[in-house]
Amino acid sequence: MSTAAGKEERILALDLGKKRIGLAISDELGFTAQGLETIERQGRREDIETLRRLVLAHGVTRFLLGDPLHMSGDASRQGSYTREFAGELERKTGLPIVFRDERWTSKEAERTIRGEGVANRQRKPTIDRLSAVILLQSYLDEMRMVKMRKLAMSPEQEA
Repeated sequence: MSTAAGKEERILALDLGKKRIGLAISDELGFTAQGLETIERQGRREDIETLRRLVLAHGVTRFLLGDPLHMSGDASRQGSYTREFAGELERKTGLPIVFRDERWTSKEAERTIRGEGVANRQRKPTIDRLSAVILLQSYLDEMRMVKMRKLAMSPEQEA
């Protein structure tokens, strides 16, 4: 993904839970999502400091957070907490935050690792990481399709 100035954009996706934060980061070209090590929650201040360090280490330019909606599409209690956390994260890092519906990411992640021989103690952190990867990859794919449609409709392309 490129910014308006043509600079490559790195996106850090978060699957924010009460015990862990699943993480994924986009590659330099914005084509693929790679999982990072899942963070065990230590408290909001410590968690945000850990994320701030990741921003600096990886050159992150924006966050993507899963928006935990009810299956009906209504906001959830966890969604309120997520938006509160996101507001503080945005204030502390100065980076924009995008929210994306995450209703099916955990189920898809569980299906993906079923039968893969993941040890029980690693199962939940793996699901959290994979959920963040699925969330980010779907976002990157959608942004690429939007960009392709815009290019296809651009009058400059007809010359």
